[in-house]
Amino acid sequence: MYKTKLCLGLGGFGPSPEEQIKLFKKIGWDGFFSGWNKDLKTYRVLADELEMIYQSVHAPFGNAAKMWKDDADAEMAKNELLACVRDTAEVKVPIVIVHPYIGFGKNEGPTACGIENFKAVVDEARSLGVKIAFENVEGEEFLLALMEAFKDDPTVGFCWDSGHELCYNRGKDMLALYGDRLIATHLNDNLGVSRFDGETFWTDDLHLLPFDGIHDWGCVAKRLNNCGFNDILTFELGKSSKPKRHDNDKYSAMSPEIYLSEAYARACRLAYLKNGMD
Repeated sequence: MYKTKLCLGLGGFGPSPEEQIKLFKKIGWDGFFSGWNKDLKTYRVLADELEMIYQSVHAPFGNAAKMWKDDADAEMAKNELLACVRDTAEVKVPIVIVHPYIGFGKNEGPTACGIENFKAVVDEARSLGVKIAFENVEGEEFLLALMEAFKDDPTVGFCWDSGHELCYNRGKDMLALYGDRLIATHLNDNLGVSRFDGETFWTDDLHLLPFDGIHDWGCVAKRLNNCGFNDILTFELGKSSKPKRHDNDKYSAMSPEIYLSEAYARACRLAYLKNGMD
């Protein structure tokens, strides 16, 4: 029987990242992704020893808005992404996940110099055999500009964050826009936009376990199939509640083993739906 590969992002689950990787393996996860940090080589060695998939490296995103400028801050932000791409290639991880923007409220919109800054990153990734997956976050116009600018470049693909779609994108079908270029997923659930005025904020991005929020996961499975996506299902989950929220509190009482086992069961449930066995 065909088994969909299931990966999970390293996070605040309790143990050290190295212990998390070992625990993932014990529970049944096929692999993981990490953020960009000094320990990528350690993760690579451990992944090889445990015969696990090191699915992607998430690039830093705190300076994403600076990429759209033409100044020293933009150069710093670009160099940061270039370093991340080079480190990712060195440890033979195939994908770098990149946020096109960060920030809520009014902005000046995409710029030509921003596209050029990202082009330097894409060109470096291409030369090193790494793919760039731009993720749907706040500021959809920046994602649109990048996906259009690199529409014919096989180095560039799309990372679909199912939770961001519900809150930051207000439920817009992002797979309908970019599903033909889908190369990575960040699967998670939430409760949509909480404010009555419709404004989005980062605390709505709950990273609940699938089936604990408002996503229709049967529909998610069909949408992924409609995109022809048969690659790794990767999950990005959070055990702790956001500030002044209590949505994840029920997870806090779980041990890392129980929480990650429950997460794996939910991941298997989605894979079951996707493979048409419901």
